[in-house]
Amino acid sequence: MGVPKRRTSKMRLRTRKAANRWHAPQLAKCPQCGSSVRGHTACPSCGYYRGRQILTIEVA
Repeated sequence: MGVPKRRTSKMRLRTRKAANRWHAPQLAKCPQCGSSVRGHTACPSCGYYRGRQILTIEVA
């Protein structure tokens, strides 16, 4: 069975664990309606993406 030859340093351990941490989603404002939108997606409230109407939103 394999045994570690050297002790893992704190920096190496923490660097490895830092890759698994949770990242909050990056939000931007929609230029049409001003609501919060995730990047590279159409706005769910107005349906615009990059200045064009992509989704048709029905007002209930």
